[in-house]
Amino acid sequence: MVSKVLSRVLAAIVPLVLAGGVAPVASAAPVVNDPFFRYDGATPLASYDPGAVLKTRTVPYHFVNLSTPVEATQILYRSTDAQGNPSANVTSVLRPGNAQPGKVVSYQSFYDSLNPDDSPSRAVAGNTPIFDWTPSGRNLNIGGTFTSVELALFGPLFAQGYTVVLPDTEGPDANFAAGPEYGMMTLDSLRAARAVPATGITPGADIALMGYSGGAIATNWAAILGPEYAPEINDDLVGAAQGGLLVNPANNLPYVGGSPMWAGVAGMAVLGVSRSYGIDFGPYLNERGRDVMAHLEDASIGNVLLQYPGLTWQDLVKPEYADPNSVPEYVEAVNKINMGTAAVPTIPLFVAQGANGILEGTPGAGAGDGVMLAGDVRTLMAMYCAAGVTVQYDQYDTLSHVPGAILWLPGALQWINGRFAGQPAPSNCGNIAPGTSLAPQVGR
Repeated sequence: MVSKVLSRVLAAIVPLVLAGGVAPVASAAPVVNDPFFRYDGATPLASYDPGAVLKTRTVPYHFVNLSTPVEATQILYRSTDAQGNPSANVTSVLRPGNAQPGKVVSYQSFYDSLNPDDSPSRAVAGNTPIFDWTPSGRNLNIGGTFTSVELALFGPLFAQGYTVVLPDTEGPDANFAAGPEYGMMTLDSLRAARAVPATGITPGADIALMGYSGGAIATNWAAILGPEYAPEINDDLVGAAQGGLLVNPANNLPYVGGSPMWAGVAGMAVLGVSRSYGIDFGPYLNERGRDVMAHLEDASIGNVLLQYPGLTWQDLVKPEYADPNSVPEYVEAVNKINMGTAAVPTIPLFVAQGANGILEGTPGAGAGDGVMLAGDVRTLMAMYCAAGVTVQYDQYDTLSHVPGAILWLPGALQWINGRFAGQPAPSNCGNIAPGTSLAPQVGR
């Protein structure tokens, strides 16, 4: 079912994406003006603790802006951005009619976008401006459709009585790829969700984390940060199931560089991380780099796939900065979001990773799934195993990133069911092959 849904959606979207990539700049569309997403209280936001509830409302769950009988509780809550500043973010809680006490899944979406209009909360509320122009006027606004596609993944969770928490992992400004920020937004959404009686989530309820690709970034960073940032949430986490994991962006940059399909995503990540940490890469960019970054300003992953074939870091920067490590701000940023140098989770993990990126045009047989590096994931999981974390690592040697999601889903659901059933978490730590180095980058 999932494969059919993905095929139909991609068949409908790709021609429009291709058209959007070559179209002239159109009239800019206004940012979705929904006052619910703004904190306008008299009390300074910094006065609230992380996870504090600022507003709540109940809305019908929407599928591509069409109302459904499912209701969602939306919560504006206080969180923290990558620089440690207070932030007001939104999460949506979906509670099925057969919801069972103590069964909660925090599902982190793969909406991957630099446009706040593409956030899951806006899609849930039915105010995503699909097929309109983005605020910059440079991209077709199709990112909100990805959350609707993910509705197909919620069916099995609803059928088994799981309440689903769906946070805007990228925060209110859509800071794509800013991993630590993703993690804090996710943990604070759980704090807020269990503070609102309408969600039915009580303190002490068991919670599993779940996400693929961009959702895996949030899932694993929440597991990393949980013990220190939100220990009361971490105590209730029964495990995290994730796939297609971005571990060390510094290694991914040369991997996807030159790829016919995924090269533009690296540019999105550079822009998202620069926004989250307040970095100005402008002085390092050449004319083409300035043009590409302007187009990516509010792009979603749907706008960049296949749109920048062969693009590399060297294509974007002045000749003297051809080595990324010659840019101090780059070195500092990628070291902050390298999972290999961060804290170790304390909960069981299920991690799946494709390793046949050639199917999606990225060279390097066995290196990764086309966008994520399998060797990075193996090294990280081996580090976790050595620290005593229970890890099940599955590598799909014949699959790339997109089809890998289809195989990951049933495995993740089965693994999550086992955690809620009280079964011992499985481990194959002794069978994980060696991987690549996750050492910090050094400036040159």
